[in-house]
Amino acid sequence: MTRPSPALPLDGAISRYAETEAPAAIREALKNAKKNDILDASFPYRQGLEKAAYNAQMLPLQIQMVRLQNDLRQSGRRLVVLFEGRDAAGKGGTIRTVTENLNPRHATVVALPKPTEREATQWYFQRYIDWLPAAGEMVFFDRSWYNRAVVEHVFGFCTPEQREHFFRQQPGFEETLADENITLVKIWLNVGRAEQLRRMIDRERDPLKQWKLSAIDAEGLHRWEDYTAAIREMLRRSHIPEAPWTIIRSDDKRRARIAAMQTILHRMEFEGKDEAAIGAPDPLIVSDPDLRHG
Repeated sequence: MTRPSPALPLDGAISRYAETEAPAAIREALKNAKKNDILDASFPYRQGLEKAAYNAQMLPLQIQMVRLQNDLRQSGRRLVVLFEGRDAAGKGGTIRTVTENLNPRHATVVALPKPTEREATQWYFQRYIDWLPAAGEMVFFDRSWYNRAVVEHVFGFCTPEQREHFFRQQPGFEETLADENITLVKIWLNVGRAEQLRRMIDRERDPLKQWKLSAIDAEGLHRWEDYTAAIREMLRRSHIPEAPWTIIRSDDKRRARIAAMQTILHRMEFEGKDEAAIGAPDPLIVSDPDLRHG
């Protein structure tokens, strides 16, 4: 039996954008793309990593993540990992991969909704503090306090003065976390424009993925350049020694997930750490902020 197609969310706004409003080069890339093709010409690989190769690299990384969690439980140390990136950059899927084999009692995923009226009047960092880990725990943020630096700024949800206030307080806030022996790992997943649009079209058409979309996502497609400028400024101003950024190009989700696992594992020392099993992050897709990509 054929399942009837549901009405497209947002009245098909994403598909319309792809068909009539996206830059010509993006429309052409989408038109000619095969499923496993990489659409961004600057991406160092033309096709995604094959599943067998991915699984072979992922298994030892999963084992190392379990060892890391066990060591945190024994030592009482704390870990916070921020996953940031544009819409459809792969944050949620990467977090699911990282946490797949961890004990959920001690590994929390935090994806906060927009602030309530009360939270909007609090100190900006206050509602995030409530989710910080206790001894032996790790917390993974699917978007974080950096909303103020990028999304809120691009859409005018905060004033320029509020954003500047954020940038004045952010270094001290993260330095305080370090002083409390909380390791903070900040990962920016950078997706190309055509690949982002392809993923959003897929979400729009899949009834099991439509919940991931919002009017903000659709409107954000028109603000690519504004996002790029905000991202570059954010990376430049918030890349500090106590909490540096790692940029991972995520047009290939499998390579990005491997790189994210490696980034986290290399930042931590733990019993049973096997550098050979972890491997080196691919320098073709992993870097410190160089401000060339958004």
